[in-house]
Amino acid sequence: MDTSFILNHLGEEREDYFNAVAPPIIQSTNFCFKTVAAMRKDLERELEVPFYTRGFNPTVGILRKKVAALEGAEDAMVFASGSAAIAAAVMSVLKSGDHAVCVQKPYSWTDTLLNTYLAKYGVTATMVDGTDTANFEKAIRPETKLIYLESPNSLTFELQDIAAIAKIAKAKNIITICDNSYSSPMNQSPIALGVDMVVHSASKYLNGHSDIVAGVLCASKQCIDKIFAEEVMTLGGIISPNDAWLMIRGLRTLELRVNRSSESAKKVADRLAKHPRIEKVYYPFLENNSQLALARKQMKQGGGLLSVLIKADKTEQVERFCDNLKRFLMACSWGSYESLVFPVCALRASKSFENPLPYNLVRIYIGLEDPDLLIADLEQALDTI
Repeated sequence: MDTSFILNHLGEEREDYFNAVAPPIIQSTNFCFKTVAAMRKDLERELEVPFYTRGFNPTVGILRKKVAALEGAEDAMVFASGSAAIAAAVMSVLKSGDHAVCVQKPYSWTDTLLNTYLAKYGVTATMVDGTDTANFEKAIRPETKLIYLESPNSLTFELQDIAAIAKIAKAKNIITICDNSYSSPMNQSPIALGVDMVVHSASKYLNGHSDIVAGVLCASKQCIDKIFAEEVMTLGGIISPNDAWLMIRGLRTLELRVNRSSESAKKVADRLAKHPRIEKVYYPFLENNSQLALARKQMKQGGGLLSVLIKADKTEQVERFCDNLKRFLMACSWGSYESLVFPVCALRASKSFENPLPYNLVRIYIGLEDPDLLIADLEQALDTI
């Protein structure tokens, strides 16, 4: 199925809603029936037909079809946040006494889920350097039920060999989950590489307009059915129909936005790698990246995110650089139209986050603006150091 059809037409049965080009927002909590028999029949298929919006909503249903097809999955669930999607996926696999192997430096709330929250219920986790596939195999125990990947991760962009790790996991009947937020389905397909479940912070590329918070989980129909019956219906972390509609709208331009952001980011990364005020640039597709061959093997191109280590003797110099940027917004998140800067030194004052990263690391997201103008802005801000 071609990408343009998925983004523009899949799941949109326009004759069912007055031949409207854009699908309606079915902003209804529940749906009524003429007979008890009809109600009983649909209650048995609550994931597939309208009964109560916590289970199935027609607007959300269109979105589920699109994101599943984009990831090459049989089905998908859409959640109220990326952390909700990650938690549902992980909790569907692990129970008390189980063990997980996870890549080092994942998304902070993934780390909290595995090492703090689920630890209260007898789950253990081992964090490994994912750049060496052998580390995953060494960490596996008899009670290991899950391997969790984030390739690349979203701060320093280390990759894991997804296909090789998935092969190891399948041989030992271990479930694999991969966070594909950095690449999006446009640049990487973990399910095609053997992964069981793919999760996204859909607030990033999939929506792309900085106006909703959402998460996505893609997997087999059997897997989604199980998660729906347990984690979804019990915990209820669903997306609203209005937010689902906004995400459908955002998907229309997904391919265009990802390509523009990726191409511009590569140009910025190449330029900054030569700047005398930059100690190091982290970006998967830089020529000096030790994992470049792996990046080319499992990704189509890099994303819009890169990070830099600024040559600075103190935090104040990093702050001066960030404060003097004119064309970047200082904010968290990424994946939308606007260019952003996120200084890791801002986390040092946070009591809720133990920061293991250097104070001079700055993450940069390249949005849809002219890359030459963004480069000029970065260079003038570096001059202030």
